[in-house]
Amino acid sequence: MKQAIDYAANQGTDWVVLTNGLIWRVYKVTFAKPIECELVLEIDFSALTSKSAKDIESLYLFAKEGWMKSVLGEYHNQKQALSRFFLGATLLTDPVLEVIRRELRRVSPDVRIDIEEIKFALASEVLKREVMEGQKADDARKKIARVSQNALRTKSNKEVKATVVVAGETVRKTAAPDMKQEEGA
Repeated sequence: MKQAIDYAANQGTDWVVLTNGLIWRVYKVTFAKPIECELVLEIDFSALTSKSAKDIESLYLFAKEGWMKSVLGEYHNQKQALSRFFLGATLLTDPVLEVIRRELRRVSPDVRIDIEEIKFALASEVLKREVMEGQKADDARKKIARVSQNALRTKSNKEVKATVVVAGETVRKTAAPDMKQEEGA
């Protein structure tokens, strides 16, 4: 595997397929320091069944049509989104913690629960340590924070509130960010 990854890194190839004819493994190469690889898919042809939809979908990833449509990249993105690192990082975001807090209040209305307490309980008692620590966990947290920040920025840019003074009265107008507003009357 190391030799194939080195060849891929030298050629600038993102994907590596290793096989002994019976077992096929597909790796995604990440060009970082050091160069890393992630096992995306493993197919054992001796264990495939033609009636299994999962097996047929796995074979489609190898088909010419699948390669032309970049289905393997989409499969990798989906697998990453459902990884324990992304799920753990998502659980510890403020919107999810707010929902958990609201649901806990429904179950126990007399108990006062703080979001930080929920976050601490999830991080220390519910989630595994390997999900919370390490490079992959840090990368997942950064990506989720970046996406959350972009979503907030997009939401706030959709409406721009402007104050306009017309004949001595203050009037609020809302406009799209790309629209110009006149000031004064």
